Amino acid sequence: MTTVVTDNCNGCRFTDCVAVCPVECFHYDDTMLYIDPDVCIDCSACIPECPVQAIYEEADLPDDQEKWIEINAEKAPDLPLITEQMDPLDGAEERKTELGF
Repeated sequence: MTTVVTDNCNGCRFTDCVAVCPVECFHYDDTMLYIDPDVCIDCSACIPECPVQAIYEEADLPDDQEKWIEINAEKAPDLPLITEQMDPLDGAEERKTELGF
């Protein structure tokens, strides 16, 4: 099992989760974050830190989000590692509001 970033992160890329991660498992692209399942220790420290509820334990993923298990596993290893918090994307607060948070 691992922790998975889902599509609520897309367009926001808040990085509060990265700041609490005890291992370096987060990677990023121009629109969102991803978790490398081979590095994640499944501590779940990141889950409550996400302001848009984009992170789930694999076992708790809603059925319509299960595709993100594979997306994270495929994308994370090829993307830059993020180990420190950075500013969210432009428009992140608006996206957060759209998502209902």
